Amino acid sequence: MVLYTTPFPNSCLSALHAVSWALIFPCYWLADRLLASFIPTTYEKRQRADDPCYLQLLCTVLFTPVYLALLVASLPFAFLGFLLWSPLQSARRPYVYSRLEDKGPTGGAALLSEWKGTGPGKSFCFATANLCLLPDSLARFNNVFNTQARAKEIGQRIRNGASRPQIKIYIDSPTNTSISAASFSSLVSPQGSDGVPRAVPGSIKRTASVEYKGDGGRHPSDEAANGLASGDPAATDSGSLEDACIVRIGGDEGGRPPEAFDPPAGGQARNGAGRGETPNHSQQDGDSGSLGSPSVSRESLVKARADGGSGEPGANSKLPYKASVVKKAAARRRRHPDEAFDHEVSAFFPANLDFLCLQEVFDKRAAAKLKDQLHGYFEYILYDVGVYGCHGCCSFKYLNSGLFFASRYPIMDVAYHCYPNGRFSDSLASKGALYLKVQVGSTPQDQRIVGYISCTHLHALPEDSAIRCEQLDLLQDWLADFQKSTSSSSAANPEELVAFDVICGDFNFDNCSSDDKLEQQHSLFTRYKDPCRLGPGEEKLWAIGTLLDKDGLYDEEVCTPDNLQKVLESEEGRREYLAFPTSKSPGGGQKGRKDLLKGNGRRIDYMLHAEEGLCPDWKAEVEEFSFITQLSGLTDHLPVAMRLMVSAGEEEA
Repeated sequence: MVLYTTPFPNSCLSALHAVSWALIFPCYWLADRLLASFIPTTYEKRQRADDPCYLQLLCTVLFTPVYLALLVASLPFAFLGFLLWSPLQSARRPYVYSRLEDKGPTGGAALLSEWKGTGPGKSFCFATANLCLLPDSLARFNNVFNTQARAKEIGQRIRNGASRPQIKIYIDSPTNTSISAASFSSLVSPQGSDGVPRAVPGSIKRTASVEYKGDGGRHPSDEAANGLASGDPAATDSGSLEDACIVRIGGDEGGRPPEAFDPPAGGQARNGAGRGETPNHSQQDGDSGSLGSPSVSRESLVKARADGGSGEPGANSKLPYKASVVKKAAARRRRHPDEAFDHEVSAFFPANLDFLCLQEVFDKRAAAKLKDQLHGYFEYILYDVGVYGCHGCCSFKYLNSGLFFASRYPIMDVAYHCYPNGRFSDSLASKGALYLKVQVGSTPQDQRIVGYISCTHLHALPEDSAIRCEQLDLLQDWLADFQKSTSSSSAANPEELVAFDVICGDFNFDNCSSDDKLEQQHSLFTRYKDPCRLGPGEEKLWAIGTLLDKDGLYDEEVCTPDNLQKVLESEEGRREYLAFPTSKSPGGGQKGRKDLLKGNGRRIDYMLHAEEGLCPDWKAEVEEFSFITQLSGLTDHLPVAMRLMVSAGEEEA
């Protein structure tokens, strides 16, 4: 399939569209600024309360007549531009595809060669988030503002979070159970006076979510990794340690480092010891003394650092900086023994994030800024997804779908469909479903290994449950058609092997509200599995809401990713800063409802995966699920992420 790299099929139409938008934009910008000046956010209200001279109010009074006069003057030009712009939309393509080729070890071509579909499995990481990147005046209804600056900052935070080394530190200690504090951190020893990295006792340091400055997706070279692991200062750049997230593992007795010992055969660490784990790192038999082993003990880690990273003879002492093949999730020790996978509230986007699905990226200029930032990590991006103007039986569309997709793996096929049944304000945007087919590997027999990803944003009005159910029906029907039309395989001669089938997005209903019972019982949840759900109306105890209380977005307790993470780890904090279902009974508003409601807030952002329809004998299992606070203060939703382990059904020898 040919992917569209421009919104129009030829340069003539593109030029006409540029002229029409140049005529419209001044009026659009002035109207947006004029309306925004009368919709203050809670942050701006607090600033005005601290302004004894009322300077901001004075500026508003002085500039409003100027904006209004310019707006009236620009209306004739905007009308002419609209007459030219509207018919052009019938020739517009439904998305724009962008690729920034990366020939390095993290590029799409290199990633395809990592997995051949044999031996151990492969993990893939997905994330979804609603960014509320509307025109500034409309975004203020959700208590967020400055759309252009937010888009750039969001892109930087996602890129920095995803490009970190994926090294997780678990501490099994009766005196320190703060496991999540060290999640997604890099293990680096501090330097001594002679410049050589040493093992120093200390404690776990909770790394700030915006403290790590990623390398833009370009991982350090093997030489740098070797130098860091072996303790050779000459082999390590002076900035390497500054760019790493530092976690110090201390001793148990007065800060004295524990005695080193050789791990027992089979890689089993003794009770009470911590372990360093790299889920995306290839494991080999007999590497129990290496930093890449999932069962390495805290003592062996300290010994490896003190001995210059040599570890056991023949062990791999490199710091693993990129994703690779791993063992099955069932073979790994889990942080939560009562659950089939790990789950947490994280201040970071997952390291080695493979696929990113975003909603409400409506503003074109914001989408371009976001794309430019994310291209530092993701090689393949789809943006400006949707239709404008009149299309078929749909009403006139002033905004696109708001869907945005980024991938580290090559995109093979794309399809977009607009929901035809939107009402009121939702009918002004071309909300719909985006379907993608990506290639994630190839077998030794040259069979392509592919995956399907569907991203959607459902109808928002809370009373329209029937409309959302119709859209869920369309979502499944369109997906079945897309998979059938893009499949080049047959039962007798399979040319493609399906590794995963994932659906994600903002569904605008939750699994705990009595008003959403119709959606909770939809057939989608019988074919696709929701890792956070026990059944209709019943959530798992650890699942939390993804919609924040708009009024508290700028409170000091939640204004930073780390503060929000700490708040959401407590039940009191969740009840204070998450949105809960509103009651239709008199006097049952948001505050009163929170006192009566059992649950952890409205979880309206979903990540689902299929267990059927994959390659025979292959199995997809959730390895990790995260609620992410890294975008605190930038959007009113919590991003969610899921790491999926795809195993080929072959046991290791």
